[in-house]
Amino acid sequence: MKLFFSMIILGTVMLTVQSCYYDKEDLLYGNGNVPCTDTSAVSYTQKVVPILQQYCYSCHSGGFPSGNVLMGTYAADKAIGTNGSLYGSISYATGYSPMPKGMSKMTPCQIATIKKWVDSGMPNN
Repeated sequence: MKLFFSMIILGTVMLTVQSCYYDKEDLLYGNGNVPCTDTSAVSYTQKVVPILQQYCYSCHSGGFPSGNVLMGTYAADKAIGTNGSLYGSISYATGYSPMPKGMSKMTPCQIATIKKWVDSGMPNN
């Protein structure tokens, strides 16, 4: 009889805990899956640099940049954009080291902004 009541209590607790699970991902983590609606030309200084400052420059600038990948100037950012490692890393493409390390992945809109900049020839605007 004691085992029966223990099982009922355990079952009730498990159902209560399970029913409290909140799985509205967009409310918990932000709505990172919303497609980009900005169709304007990508500005390096206004759109790309703020993203790179948020995710990249803290590790990839200064005298000893992480992975020997220096960023933080237009010339340096363009160089890694040209060789494909910028987009390959932020999009987690096979053959590239996924970036940013130790941080959450960029949102699809941020990745699309970088890709649009790279695909448009990486203008310094």
